[in-house]
Amino acid sequence: MKIIQGIVVIIIVIFSASCAKKSVQVAKTEQTGQVQKAEEEWRKQLTEDEYKVLREKATEIPYTGEYDQFWDSGVYVCKACGNELFYSATKFDAGCGWPSFFKAIDSSKIKTMPDYSHGMKRIEVQCARCSGHLGHVFDDGPDTTGLRYCINSISLGFEKK
Repeated sequence: MKIIQGIVVIIIVIFSASCAKKSVQVAKTEQTGQVQKAEEEWRKQLTEDEYKVLREKATEIPYTGEYDQFWDSGVYVCKACGNELFYSATKFDAGCGWPSFFKAIDSSKIKTMPDYSHGMKRIEVQCARCSGHLGHVFDDGPDTTGLRYCINSISLGFEKK
C-alpha cells in the first residue's frame, strides 16, 4: 500500500512540475509581449497566402498587393499580430511593386537578420512580436535614411488615423 502511495505522490509531483513549467512559459510570453503560437494555430488564423508569406517566407507577386499604391494616412500593422510597424508618412513609391518605407515606427517593432535564400544576400525584416516574415530592407532608399523597407502587402494590415 505504501508503494502505491509513493507512486501516486511521484506522479503528482511530476505532473505539477510539468504544469508549472508551462505557466512560467506563458507568463514570460505575456511579459515580453511576444506572440508565440503553434503552426496549426497560425494556419487557422491566416489565409493560405498570408500563411505562405508570414510563416514560410514566401514573396507575393509584385504590383498585386493591396498596399502597393495605397496612400491613406494611418499606421501599417503586422497582419498576424497587430504590432504597429510603419507610419504612412514614411511610405514612398519605390517603383518596385511592393509597399516601401524609409523607416520603421521604432527599431523595437521589427527585427532584421541575414537571408541567403535564392542565391542572394539580403536582409530579412520580421515582426519583432510574432516573428512573421514581412519582407527585406535594402540600402537604396531616399536620402532621409538611405533605407528601403520592401514589405509584402499581404503581411500588413492598415489602421486609418
